[in-house]
Amino acid sequence: MSRARQPPLVTGISPNEGIAWTKVTIRGENLGTGPTDLLGLTICGHNCLLTAEWMSASKIVCRVGQAKNDKGDIIVTTKSGGKGTSTVSFKLLKPEKIGILDQSAVWVDEMNYYDMRTDRNKGIPPLSLRPANPLGIEIDKGRFPQKDLESLFPGMSADFTSENFSAAWYLIENHSTTSFDQLKTAVVNLKKQANKKNEGSLAYVKGGLSTFFEAQDALSAIHQKLEADGTEKVEGSMTQKLENVLNRASNTADTLFQEVLGRKDKADSTRNALNVLQRFKFLFNLPLNIERNIQKGDYDVVINDYEKAKSLFGKTEVQVFKKYYAEVETRIEALRELLLDKLLETPSTLHDQKRYIRYLSDLHAPGDPAWQCIGAQHQWILQLMHNCKESYVKEQKGNALLHSPMLDLDSDVRPSPIGHLSQTASLKRGSSFQSGRDDAWRYKAPQQVVFVEKLTKLVVSQLPNFWKLWVSYVNGSLFSETAEKSGQMERSKKNARQRQNDFKKMIQEVMHSLVKLIRGALLPFTLREGELRQYGGWEMKSELSGQWLTHVIQTVRLSSESLTALEIPNDMLQIIQDLILDLRVRCIIVTLQHTAEDIKRLAEKEDWVVDNEGLTSLPSQFEQCIIRSLQSLKTVLDCKPGEASVFQHQKTQEDVCQLSIGIMQGFIDCLEQLSTKPDGDIDTSHLSVDVSSPDLFGSIHEESSLSSEQRLLIALSNCRYLERHTFLNIAEHFEKHGFQGVDKITQVSMESLKELDQRLFEMYIEFKADPIVGSLEPGIYAGYFDWKDCLIPTGVRNYLKEALVNIIAVHAEVFTISKELVPRVMSRVVEAVSEELSRLMQCVSSFSKNGALQAKLEICALRDTVAIYLTPESKSSFKQALEALPQLSSGTDRKLLEELLNKFKSSMHLQLTCFQASSSAMMKT
Repeated sequence: MSRARQPPLVTGISPNEGIAWTKVTIRGENLGTGPTDLLGLTICGHNCLLTAEWMSASKIVCRVGQAKNDKGDIIVTTKSGGKGTSTVSFKLLKPEKIGILDQSAVWVDEMNYYDMRTDRNKGIPPLSLRPANPLGIEIDKGRFPQKDLESLFPGMSADFTSENFSAAWYLIENHSTTSFDQLKTAVVNLKKQANKKNEGSLAYVKGGLSTFFEAQDALSAIHQKLEADGTEKVEGSMTQKLENVLNRASNTADTLFQEVLGRKDKADSTRNALNVLQRFKFLFNLPLNIERNIQKGDYDVVINDYEKAKSLFGKTEVQVFKKYYAEVETRIEALRELLLDKLLETPSTLHDQKRYIRYLSDLHAPGDPAWQCIGAQHQWILQLMHNCKESYVKEQKGNALLHSPMLDLDSDVRPSPIGHLSQTASLKRGSSFQSGRDDAWRYKAPQQVVFVEKLTKLVVSQLPNFWKLWVSYVNGSLFSETAEKSGQMERSKKNARQRQNDFKKMIQEVMHSLVKLIRGALLPFTLREGELRQYGGWEMKSELSGQWLTHVIQTVRLSSESLTALEIPNDMLQIIQDLILDLRVRCIIVTLQHTAEDIKRLAEKEDWVVDNEGLTSLPSQFEQCIIRSLQSLKTVLDCKPGEASVFQHQKTQEDVCQLSIGIMQGFIDCLEQLSTKPDGDIDTSHLSVDVSSPDLFGSIHEESSLSSEQRLLIALSNCRYLERHTFLNIAEHFEKHGFQGVDKITQVSMESLKELDQRLFEMYIEFKADPIVGSLEPGIYAGYFDWKDCLIPTGVRNYLKEALVNIIAVHAEVFTISKELVPRVMSRVVEAVSEELSRLMQCVSSFSKNGALQAKLEICALRDTVAIYLTPESKSSFKQALEALPQLSSGTDRKLLEELLNKFKSSMHLQLTCFQASSSAMMKT
């Protein structure tokens, strides 16, 4: 805040005395900062503010008014300093009046005088200048009621100039307490005044005696001439001589009084001229006053004076008046041009525009200034928009602005005239976009995003005033009461109705320019080639990310809401809604494309750390990536009032569906890539296993390397979880966010996932079952074993035990990775082994009794061991293998078979624990 000024102090006044309406100059300190700062000015208690003219902080000029006090201070009051003080005083003198019969050195206008207070001429009767005290003694007003005096002297008056003058009434009213001696003095004064007037009259008569004497001498000469010549001689020429004498007398009189009469005529002429100048000084001073008021910006005063002069002298036939009125019209025409230039000057506030339009309306300017202003504002807004684009395109190319791009709505970095924009309206970013971000993001904003921020701010700050100007133009509020009375308002309303379509085109042009400039920066592929040259020009090194597009959509939405609040018809703003829809669609497409790229890079984040369920973090990372992507699109997918659904077009639905399927397929490909990589391409130095998981036959410890079979198992476990949980959860999120074709996305993804799962499963079975199956035939015929010629069986041979140990190893490996995969893998391994064993048995041409018993022992031992993993296929294979053997006829053989089976189970009890039902039940839990 600025420091308060000191109170005013008056230190001098010149002159320091005078009669009422004397022009004085006041000097002092802190007498105000300007004419508007001066609040009061009193001299001798009288308010002189009306006539005050502020010159400077140390000088004020004014006229002294009528005051009750003869002497008093000069007090100045200002808005900035308050009520002041004075070190000097002014003495008010009483004016001396000149009586109607008093001699004076100046000419006194008896009929009119000029009243400076009201700027008007007032007529007064001559007797009003009568002497105030005809008796010449002190007046002592009595306290007699006026009504009592009127009843005592009916029809009379105390005014000594009245025909009904009553001396008694006058004495009672003015000298009721005067002594007799004073009344005698009054009589002496009256006699002196009468003698003085008589002497004055006599003096004036004496001044003209010479004229009378000359006339007397002329008549005497005529008389003597007549007596000398005789009556007879002169009688004929008497008449002519008398005429000559009279002419001589007239000429002599003219000669004597010519100078006096000339002075009298000149004085009358001067007095009449002064009277005319005084009476019509308003017109004569008006040209100069107009120039002064124009310089001060007091256009209202100029208009009022012009209207007054026009009504008084607009149709005058007096040449001098016509001359001065023509000067007034010349200056008014210059004022019209000045006001029109100021009206069309940009930038300008709505208040100034309305003011200049009203001035031009009151001055009866030709044309339609309001419509001219609307057109100028329209072109200026368009120019601002294109200048904004050009400045940011140059900044992007590094040819103009040196500072780095900054997205800061609180500062205005646009070049002039954008810097002059009104700060009435301001956009605010959505909180959802700002959350979780630090302030560094505004320094990294792409140039197109900064441009859209500035462009929308420009339009939102300028278009409201433009629209309000049009509304004022339509309802006639731009014009003053004078215009309304003259019918100009009605004409303006009629013009506005005729120009509604033109204004609608202006708004549409602004909206089209706004939309196309944004499209040129963000969606250049939606513009035609010609439009791209006009509205484009950006270097598109890379497309904006979904986050920046979301921010741009929020910005455009806020701009649309601001324009809708102006009650602009929706059909004019529909193009903005179309832009928002295209931006939303593009944002979804770009976000999904970037999500697909992020999904492909998930393979780099696989750490191969397995949890209790045999899963790595990859499925969870995949699901979280999808969820984050959909959450970032929430504001884009939500429909604001007046917006259409982003999926209203069939092409958009198909594109989004294909991109979603591509995302799912990308992750499936990622899984396949990870599971089928060569061993050397996988870094498993960080591999670990959950220590809480049961580990019966060894486990994978930290710092160990993963085999391709183990990767296949982990991939199978992940596939199983994706099918049962992740893909279903993602489908729910798709539906929650309004995606179309979710069933198709899920179906295609599931089919692709199942195909991958089957391929990986077949690869693992091939890795694990083929060696076991391939070892059966060599193991059976090891040592030249022959089914036709063999000894009595003493137990299960080693080949079968080795096959069981290999199956147990598979079981341990699968159980270590994922307990859920054990039944599936073991069933397929058992199927392969049983099928091969059945084939081998069916290929034997004949069995001896011992051979048949040995074969049945081994088949039954294998079948009973893996009983919990038998499938219909494996059961059928075991059945076919047993059917290929001769039947045991004797009970001894059957008993032996049973003993040998029990012996086998007892000897390998520990190894066969994993095939027991309790282990399976524990596994299922």
